[in-house]
Amino acid sequence: MFEAPKINRNVGQVLKSYLRVLKLSKKPSREEFLMISKVAGAGILVVGFVGFIIYVLLTEVPKWV
Repeated sequence: MFEAPKINRNVGQVLKSYLRVLKLSKKPSREEFLMISKVAGAGILVVGFVGFIIYVLLTEVPKWV
């Protein structure tokens, strides 16, 4: 019924597209890297905190009810 689209690219074309992307990219400055690290770290902490709250709610609240 459902058939995945076939990609008719050869390896050379794929490598050329990868190289084109690498040529356009640049190394981030120190400030950019530090900002990305802070945002990623804050996101990890927020997700961990939410997970901890859910864990506490699911383990401790049923004891009270």
